[in-house]
Amino acid sequence: MSATSTIPLARTTSGSVTLRILPTSLQIFLCYFAIGLPFDAGPFAVPEGTPGAIHITGTIYDGAGEPIPDFLLETWQADPEGRFADMHGYGFLIGPGKALDPTKLFLVTSELFGNGRSSSPSNTPEPFHGPRFPVTGIRDNVEAVHRMLTEQLHVQHVRAVIGFSMGAQQAFQWAVSYPDYMDGIVATSGTAKTYGHGIVRLEGQIAALTADPAFEWGDYKSPPVKGIQAFSVVWAGWLFSQEWWRQELWRSNPAFGKTFDEVLEHFRTNFIPGADANNLILQMHTWEFHDVGKTAPFHGDVEAALRSIKVPVLYMPSETDLYFPITDARYEAAFIPHCTLAIIPSLWGHPAGAGITPADGKFLNDHVSGFLAGIAKN
Repeated sequence: MSATSTIPLARTTSGSVTLRILPTSLQIFLCYFAIGLPFDAGPFAVPEGTPGAIHITGTIYDGAGEPIPDFLLETWQADPEGRFADMHGYGFLIGPGKALDPTKLFLVTSELFGNGRSSSPSNTPEPFHGPRFPVTGIRDNVEAVHRMLTEQLHVQHVRAVIGFSMGAQQAFQWAVSYPDYMDGIVATSGTAKTYGHGIVRLEGQIAALTADPAFEWGDYKSPPVKGIQAFSVVWAGWLFSQEWWRQELWRSNPAFGKTFDEVLEHFRTNFIPGADANNLILQMHTWEFHDVGKTAPFHGDVEAALRSIKVPVLYMPSETDLYFPITDARYEAAFIPHCTLAIIPSLWGHPAGAGITPADGKFLNDHVSGFLAGIAKN
């Protein structure tokens, strides 16, 4: 069995899937979305290609931080440059001496539906392939992972749920949907609800992509390259702060390019390598529809939902994030009973929440370490 494996999970009328997994314990859950589990009957729970099947991928790390062929769960959305990532996107926090030291903590991660690795428009057969894939919300992802943890892995409690960006959205949803399941949550560069300005931005990205005639309403015969490039440029315009661009901080990373024109072309053509258009659109819809206030029984009242959070929250917005503005974070933090608002002092915008610079990484590790130590004492 390889360190990363794939298991299709059949949809049934009851929504349940039977996997024989031994009970286990765990301490930290990181927000991503994928699962890889060894399975006695082989790597598939249902025949490969079964209509309506889903699959989740992932990795588990041993005490030295090395992948091992056991089981995993991750929950994440973007890498430090704000692109859709795989399950290895928490390197800025994971490792000996870092906040999430695998010699001391058991770590579980997962990847979102629609990222191209978990069940997505691009890898799901008909009748749900491409544009026919159902829109999945943040709450759908959280509920799926919760069922896997509790019903299949028999994990009844975790130390903390941690997430960046859409992973932060998941962390808030965990705290509202399952208020007693963890001892605390950490949310970096992400909010409990996507507000109007963010929805307009996301719809702008979708409009840029779908304007490409090659898109063909999602049934494209070849990738709509021009549309994806337009999508990427819109995305890049919001990724970093205005001051980041004015000070030309891109010069600190040679991979971006040596001149402004090279940087712009880099983001246009290489921002999201290999991205599938329908996957991108699903991710945008998942993002824009997020609202913990829509969780029963809050009936759209986000303030009431935030007041319901029982556990301590380490809320770490980036000071210059244009995706999740600092004003949104301050507004939400006022309603969370046990909230520590630790603003990341960075010009790197959204990716500051993923430790894109050494200073950002140190700020995150210091605060997350202190937070975990605090909740461990309680």
